[in-house]
Amino acid sequence: MRSLPDRADVVIIGSGHNGLVSAVLLARAGLDVVVLEAADVIGGATRTEHPFAKVPGLGHSTGSYLLGLMPPELLRTLDVDIPVLRRDPHYFLPTPGGPGSPYLLFGTDREATRAQFERFFSPRDIAADEALQVEIAALRADLAPAWLQEPASVEAIADRHIRPQLQSTFIDLVRGSVADYLDRFGFKSELLVSMYAVTDGLSGLNAGPDDPGTGHNFLVHNMCRLPGSDGTWMIAAGGMGTVSGTFAAAARAAGAGIFTGTPVSAVTVSQGAATGVVLADGREITSRVVLGACDPYQLISLVPEGALPAALTDRMAAVRRPGTTLKLNLALSGLPRFPCLPEDAASPFGSTIHLLPGSAGLAGLTETDSPMAALRAMWADVQAGRLPAEPTIEWYLHTTVDPSLQDSAGHHSSALFVQSVPYTLAGTTWDEALPGYAERLLDIVDRYAPGTSSLVADMMPLSPPGIERHFGITGGHIHHVDNTVAFNERMPYFTGLDGLYAGSAGAHPAGSVIGAAGHNAARRILKDLGV
Repeated sequence: MRSLPDRADVVIIGSGHNGLVSAVLLARAGLDVVVLEAADVIGGATRTEHPFAKVPGLGHSTGSYLLGLMPPELLRTLDVDIPVLRRDPHYFLPTPGGPGSPYLLFGTDREATRAQFERFFSPRDIAADEALQVEIAALRADLAPAWLQEPASVEAIADRHIRPQLQSTFIDLVRGSVADYLDRFGFKSELLVSMYAVTDGLSGLNAGPDDPGTGHNFLVHNMCRLPGSDGTWMIAAGGMGTVSGTFAAAARAAGAGIFTGTPVSAVTVSQGAATGVVLADGREITSRVVLGACDPYQLISLVPEGALPAALTDRMAAVRRPGTTLKLNLALSGLPRFPCLPEDAASPFGSTIHLLPGSAGLAGLTETDSPMAALRAMWADVQAGRLPAEPTIEWYLHTTVDPSLQDSAGHHSSALFVQSVPYTLAGTTWDEALPGYAERLLDIVDRYAPGTSSLVADMMPLSPPGIERHFGITGGHIHHVDNTVAFNERMPYFTGLDGLYAGSAGAHPAGSVIGAAGHNAARRILKDLGV
């Protein structure tokens, strides 16, 4: 095993998937690359763990759950193969009623999906959904090349990449709200609008459905172009740790050294240039280049005050937001059952299961708010520091598609992805509130799939501060920089301090498991070094 050197060409802070992509490209270019990871495992939030004390053999993706947005061109450039599994169906929208109650189960069986629309929704919803899918597919194809390039302004990207008839739509979408964008299509059912607004527009954001920039997040989450995906998100076989493990193996094969349990305490600066790093134990490594693959705010905190351009630090401070995502990772002893779903229906368990406020109204049950009113009320609660009584939940249960994660007893890996909750609670603390709120979330699940809570063998809840502690992400924000911030307004690859670069989810193109920032930062470094 390679020992930690005292000098290198490039020091990369953080072994998230972006940092590992950079390490592959830089090491293959002949540079001596050292990756320093504070945690005892690689991958950042892209990892597979065994987090359940009561079910120790069950594998689980504790941070990111799905692989969707990674450009296929990047995988070809890296010459790596990540085994992915298609989810079919990929979306399930249940209601809490019994047999005969409405539901939607989206998959490759288009006729079955259309029949559900006709039975439970309306011809207007069918037309709206089809128009939405056509437009998003066109924007996805047009925007794709921009993700592997240096960022430009919204207008410049529109001029350079987007077909003329969609340029104004693109600019309005990136700058505007997801609610306004979806309203254009004329859906009759607010529940469908709510589903798309939540899963694509609000996912991971510190924002409500009417806030500017949520349209950009919607577009980002529809950039699924992996082979065979048909615009959907995929499961990485073996959990998300397969992604980081594949990149780490390629980096090591190219000669990069990866060191875990090695936190960095400072970036050293001399004569207006970054010259290396100081480790928490006092050791120093000198280098030509320091690349921050950690979140931008952590990188900024490691640099001596005043060394970075004030324009950069002021701009990044202005867009800084805490995370509003809660993850309730679960070990289940069996599979739940949804009474609304016919016995002969396709299995819903590989899909994203949408538990949305307002769905009870569609099932003919009592409901106080419409779906979009419920979303807005949820966001008002979050802004006031209150835990929403009825948050939106995306429920995942992937071991039916990828049984390799199961233990010998056949437990299932599952998770509730909850959006939105406050980072700081008014009148209480997360330590006090989390156990009761986890029970509240399971009560909601039981309304759709009665008895699910009795299947819970163990759980690992992560509040926003818990995400911050477990994964080392400032503010617990899973996108590092809110995805309401687009393109050249995110953290730049070159920081303005000679020798110091940034290449994490907080940079262009967006937060998620994409890898483009790691690719683009490495390309910029190679260009600046003349390699």
